[in-house]
Amino acid sequence: MLKLIEWPVVDRRRITGVFTDIDDTLTTEGVVTGDALQALADLHAAGIRVVPITGRPVGWSEPFALQWPVDAIVAENGAVALRPHPSPLPEGEGAAMRLEKIYQQDVELRTKNYARMQEVAQRIVAEVPGATISRDSAGRETDIAIDHSEYTHLPPHGIAQVVKLMELHGMNATVSSIHINGWYGDHNKLAGARWIVRELYGRELDDEIDNWVYVGDSTNDVLMFEHFPHSVGVANIRRFEAQLSHPPKYITPSERGAGFAEVARAILER
Repeated sequence: MLKLIEWPVVDRRRITGVFTDIDDTLTTEGVVTGDALQALADLHAAGIRVVPITGRPVGWSEPFALQWPVDAIVAENGAVALRPHPSPLPEGEGAAMRLEKIYQQDVELRTKNYARMQEVAQRIVAEVPGATISRDSAGRETDIAIDHSEYTHLPPHGIAQVVKLMELHGMNATVSSIHINGWYGDHNKLAGARWIVRELYGRELDDEIDNWVYVGDSTNDVLMFEHFPHSVGVANIRRFEAQLSHPPKYITPSERGAGFAEVARAILER
């Protein structure tokens, strides 16, 4: 991984859009701090598209999609997105924001998959010592999540056992900095990024991939690091470095939200 300062100015000048993970990339100790929020605002003011893409549930993501200056939030590893729209208020009172929720799977398939996933989740809790369903699960519609580092600690062999059980039941499984996510379907963060570019802008991401950067912090960002020619890991990705089959091209000096703010400055100071 090269130092962020080594990102050529000529490449930074091409950037018109940012995809970013949320947990431990935008957040610090579970909170989006002032420097990360200011970075989002500065990117938005400069006309840079920003789309967080996360394993967090769509219900958990709703307040942030309304509050943050972003084009959309893609949740549940690419399955569902929240798109904010201004909604007119009574005359003279301006406008409020409303959310449009869009899915990659139809309602019949989501309903079928949801029931199957709950059965798998219960088996995991019963068979893996210390495994607990994530506290944000009430807001999940298209995946399940097992907590390994947010409110509890699941050791590496326990994480591996959870992944194995998910895959045994035909699920996709990925490990973030806090959760093990499992789902049915061919979506993932990269497929979600391609989908949302078509939905929002009517374009193909792969045709303009040199104009986007991806920012992340964990093993579940590997597919994005591999695909995006401009990819950045915030400094706390060092803890997963040995597990990264494809590391990001660049790494920030600082961790978490402060690292994301450094990426924003690198883009805006071009």
